[in-house]
Amino acid sequence: DAGHRYSARSMRDFFAAVKWPHRVYNGATMSLLSLLFEQPLLFFVLIVIFLMTLSVHEASHALAGYWLGDLTAKRMNRLTLNPFAHIDPLGLIALLTIGFGWGRPVPFNPYNLRSRRWGPAMVAAAGPLSNFLVGIAASVCSGWLSPILSEGNLLVIVLQYAAILNFLLMLFNLIPIPPLDGSKWLLAALASGRRTQAVHLLETQGPMLLILLVLLDSFTSIGVFAWLSHASRMLFRFFSA
Repeated sequence: DAGHRYSARSMRDFFAAVKWPHRVYNGATMSLLSLLFEQPLLFFVLIVIFLMTLSVHEASHALAGYWLGDLTAKRMNRLTLNPFAHIDPLGLIALLTIGFGWGRPVPFNPYNLRSRRWGPAMVAAAGPLSNFLVGIAASVCSGWLSPILSEGNLLVIVLQYAAILNFLLMLFNLIPIPPLDGSKWLLAALASGRRTQAVHLLETQGPMLLILLVLLDSFTSIGVFAWLSHASRMLFRFFSA
């Protein structure tokens, strides 16, 4: 009906503005805030999708740590899909106000893992892998339903948004800069006596480098993370075909 078409159009505008998983550029932030006042229900749906995507990511870290022998996350009630276990209140407020959000990191004890060297990397890989699988599932469902319900259907657009967001979160976290998940594999590969200085440099300076890249991407026309949006859409088109 007309209401669904209007909702779908608004959601598509927001969907097109999303650039990468944790950061939403100025235009997307304005769209998100305006959506709160124009269509509160749709705004709520989008926030729920984001929180569930984040929850799957963090719960997968916890599950991987548990499978590898560490009970830290389970004891701290992080082995769950309940979003309230993974929400960082400050990160959620930041997402709603300035467009940059984050969740609570999942704790684990590397000394409890079966592999001291590669265990942390395997725990880290679980998050992006889960988002990849969810992205595939959402893309396939969108491809199946689109010819039946039409591309402007709200459910189809929700699935499209969920797919893109999961692919974005996966790709962003695979960047090998601490504290992102991809850095754990790089640090594991560098874990040798001769490379301890490089590991220390990455662990201490990596977060500042990431912040610098975010600032460059946000306030200049360089487009440091522009490839993430293009790659995510390519993945969605491939799996939804």
